Amino acid sequence: MQETMLVVEDERKIARLLEIELESEGYLVRLAPDGNEGWEQFQKGSMSLILLDVMLPGMSGIELLRRIRAVDETIPVLLLTAKNSVEDKVSGLDLGANDYLTKPFEMEELLARIRAALRLTSKIVRKDEPGEWLTAADLKLNPETREAFRDGQPIPLTQREFDLLAYLLKNKRIVLSRSQILSEVWGYDYEGDTNVVDVYIRYVRKKIDEGFGDELIHTVRGIGYVLKEPL
Repeated sequence: MQETMLVVEDERKIARLLEIELESEGYLVRLAPDGNEGWEQFQKGSMSLILLDVMLPGMSGIELLRRIRAVDETIPVLLLTAKNSVEDKVSGLDLGANDYLTKPFEMEELLARIRAALRLTSKIVRKDEPGEWLTAADLKLNPETREAFRDGQPIPLTQREFDLLAYLLKNKRIVLSRSQILSEVWGYDYEGDTNVVDVYIRYVRKKIDEGFGDELIHTVRGIGYVLKEPL
């Protein structure tokens, strides 16, 4: 499966150069010319790594990084910074950026850092047993390979969407409160908006329920959500 890179860069020449070089390395590339578009692209999911310029029109790269890390702690983010922006580098690393490059940079160095970031991500140890599939009706998830299928069709999920759906599947037919989901999927130390659960449930529903007939994820009014097979 090809890795997909999201390039958030407002300088057209640099963005185009990155697109050409990354595609020549076999990556799929999505471009975003500003922070707002970058956020929209990120929310669509299926990205393997993000190249993020710090100085962007609209939403800054630092603010975009803050939003990304509020919902996804694992996707690699490489910052592209101005020559002397030490403050931006420190802020970015403190917010969870994996690495940074100072403009102008050598393309070979950038590609090497991308490969290193992807290798590190692939080495994350998962708690689930190899080969174990989580299933409900025609929905299948493999926690080891991070694959998801509905009715035999592959479903692209972000890291957080996958973790959310896996948690629902591991507890299928059990009604889960928002606080339970938040604690298990986002972690006990999460300090963001609790509405993030509803937002991500909506994202996952759109991907696994729309267009597939029977709905699997159900809202239990006043409590939370449950994933269950149709009767």
